[in-house]
Amino acid sequence: MKLDAVKWGGVLLIILSLMAGSAWAAWEWQANAYGQQLAEQNAAHQTERTHLANATSALILAEQGKRFALEQWLAASEQSHYRALNDEKTKQARLRDRLATADLRLSVQLDAAATGCDGMQATTSTGGVVYGALRAQLDPAHAQRIIGITSDGDQGLIALQACQAYAKEVSNAKKTKR
Repeated sequence: MKLDAVKWGGVLLIILSLMAGSAWAAWEWQANAYGQQLAEQNAAHQTERTHLANATSALILAEQGKRFALEQWLAASEQSHYRALNDEKTKQARLRDRLATADLRLSVQLDAAATGCDGMQATTSTGGVVYGALRAQLDPAHAQRIIGITSDGDQGLIALQACQAYAKEVSNAKKTKR
């Protein structure tokens, strides 16, 4: 009987050893499989982060390109606006100088029937619009004031055109962006 007990004890010990060995082998296999799964997830996550970083970099570069193009357009627009404004100021200054030196006189057309007075007869010229109408010369000080007012108006119109061009460009840029 003792031999049977020892025999059964040995068999039980072998069975327990096999069970422990198989549990250990299963544990190692699962740990290895879990490690591989974690490594694959980590690689996928790293790949995803790399793609996101590349997409973000591309977006930043595109936005920088747009900003650079806008800066160039604004500089060209500002230069054009400044040139037009400067040209207009130069023309107005020349006109004021011509008025001041009496090289040029401003006059207004008179309605002889309404005023009942004789004005100065306009000279006939090939470029004239009105032939033979009565005209009165303006006082040089008043002519200077009129030129100043029209100069301010011209500058306002130039600024308005620049604003409209900018608004149109921004509007077109938004339409093409969609």
